[in-house]
Amino acid sequence: MRIFLKCLDNLENYLCQFLLVVFVIILFAQIMLRNLFSYSIPWGDELATYAFVWFAYLGAVYATRMSAHNRVTFQFRFLPRWVETACGVLTDIIWIAFNAVFIYYSYDFVFNKMNLFWKSQTMGVPMKYFYLILPLAFTAMTVRILQTNYLKFVRKEDIVDPDSQAMQELKQTGPSVNDDDKCGSGTP
Repeated sequence: MRIFLKCLDNLENYLCQFLLVVFVIILFAQIMLRNLFSYSIPWGDELATYAFVWFAYLGAVYATRMSAHNRVTFQFRFLPRWVETACGVLTDIIWIAFNAVFIYYSYDFVFNKMNLFWKSQTMGVPMKYFYLILPLAFTAMTVRILQTNYLKFVRKEDIVDPDSQAMQELKQTGPSVNDDDKCGSGTP
């Protein structure tokens, strides 16, 4: 199971990076071709749009794995720790329920309601393949929510989102001497 999750972690990471690179390269090429040669790749904008959509959904899955989704937690500083834990579990249960509903409807839409004759405008690819990200991403998000809760509550691992971790590191190191010189402290 651990090897599977490690491969999945790497797959998500590499797919996100690949889609972002494709998106940026296509848009850069489109801008250069339009400005220099008054020409554009006919399918470029469409492919860039779908690459960005897939990147956004896979990025949400990746953020779920990192436990980096935005949550309002300030109010828990004034309450006992068990209240924060209970509210966190409750919100994750609601999130899983939302995902389950969305998985059901998106799966139904992609596999039952869409037909193969609905194709993208310029590429001619069936739209089913582009919309496939919906059930895939919400299923993967649900798996990641369950994974992070398993790590938190069963394995007792402390999962800290990257932003909180970076803030803690900044608080521990404090400002460096070189940072004061850059701000124009007046001393040579």
